[in-house]
Amino acid sequence: MLVCVTFICIGQVDRLSVTMPPEIGAAVREAAARQGTSVSTWLASAAAQRLRNELLSAALDRWEAEEGPFSDEELDAAAAALGRRGRRGAA
Repeated sequence: MLVCVTFICIGQVDRLSVTMPPEIGAAVREAAARQGTSVSTWLASAAAQRLRNELLSAALDRWEAEEGPFSDEELDAAAAALGRRGRRGAA
């Protein structure tokens, strides 16, 4: 006999009601289905990713305000480390 049990413990949740254009809602439902997750989980993940990006952007802005702009070499090295092509317009 095979028994599989998964427990997901969530201490608290914040229920939100969101509105969006129908085409965005359909795309979100499709994306959640492709990932095999609920729309709520997909939206929470997307929101968390957006918040992380905003925090990173603010940190980079503070760094540049204190240390000066990143050089082309620094930007290229960061792009390479992330597996990206490099600066926009760079060869």
